Amino acid sequence: MGKSNYTVLKTEGRAKRAQLETVHGTVQTPLFMNVGTVAAIKGAVSTEDLEQIGTQVELSNTYHLHVRTGDETIKKLGGLHKFMSWNKPILTDSGGFQVFSLAGLRKIKEEGVYFNSHIDGRKIFMGPEESMQIQSNLGSTIAMAFDECPSSVASREYVQASVDRTTRWLQRCQAEMNRLNSLPDTVNPNQMLFGINQGAIYPDIRVEHAKRISEFDLDGYAVGGLAVGETHEQMYHILDETVPFLPKDKPTYLMGVGTPANILEGVERGIDFFDCVYPTRNGRHGHLYTNHGKINLFNAKYELDQRPIEEGCGCPVCKRGYSRAYIRHLLKAKEMLGMRFCVLHNLYFYNTMMTEIREALDAGDFAGYKKRKLEGMANPEN
Repeated sequence: MGKSNYTVLKTEGRAKRAQLETVHGTVQTPLFMNVGTVAAIKGAVSTEDLEQIGTQVELSNTYHLHVRTGDETIKKLGGLHKFMSWNKPILTDSGGFQVFSLAGLRKIKEEGVYFNSHIDGRKIFMGPEESMQIQSNLGSTIAMAFDECPSSVASREYVQASVDRTTRWLQRCQAEMNRLNSLPDTVNPNQMLFGINQGAIYPDIRVEHAKRISEFDLDGYAVGGLAVGETHEQMYHILDETVPFLPKDKPTYLMGVGTPANILEGVERGIDFFDCVYPTRNGRHGHLYTNHGKINLFNAKYELDQRPIEEGCGCPVCKRGYSRAYIRHLLKAKEMLGMRFCVLHNLYFYNTMMTEIREALDAGDFAGYKKRKLEGMANPEN
């Protein structure tokens, strides 16, 4: 822990342009992690595709891999990287969010959470040590601490008690991660640990928690519990208040966010890492991102449209010249190829936007880039 493998290369206001060295390669930030919940990107996208569209980090989910297939099986098969044939960094989230969002029946205690699997209803217990053990079995590059994600409308008393417990859980996560990394049969003895800042929409609880977790000297810090029902304005306000109290010399990660506009606003407020299911989920429903806003291929006006999804786009789908009309036909015929094309295009759009953001920061023109990008997306031309 606390290795200095994160280098800030440039700043513009609070925005950071940096790089993070990991055992699975060096990544350039700000970056968008492509979400492969169960060790696969939904929409029949392979790791070979991910390389082709410029993915730097793949994100998989601790809870989902634990209840289906199982982390112990994946460990026997050599860990997640080997399992899915991906040699770049992988971040695994701790399972906390899934336990709190999917498990209808759950009991939160000091030791952890008792809940029923959403697959077969069997009783499961997950606490800080269990989450670290599962993530260690998976052998991801970056493991996330086990936390509770309180609702944005929870009472102040509830949120304060929850955040205090999350801090105690973080202490246990760190101790267990250190222990696991020292074992002879650990898949990835260089596994990094990121802590998570919580506090719902109470800025003072957030700031106090940010100060407390900064003392742990972790490999990185996330802001969790946003994009769960609060307004965009509330989210930006929390970031304005909180991020300045997280270590400047460590990467920051805004969990589960978001739209292209959310990402631009997050970068401006000092965020390095983003992840979100929007590009894949929207893609599977024929909603596509372009520099002129979103388009919905199910609209009748695209029935005879022979243009690619976006003129000049370098994604494998647009480059090949597959037309909007053809992709619309595939989607309507429920052919998986249609979903695959849309997901590939959307992930390429997000990954490319991150490259553009890094280039703009390198050139000292992030403010100008952000303005142009938002104006373009707000003016649909087709």
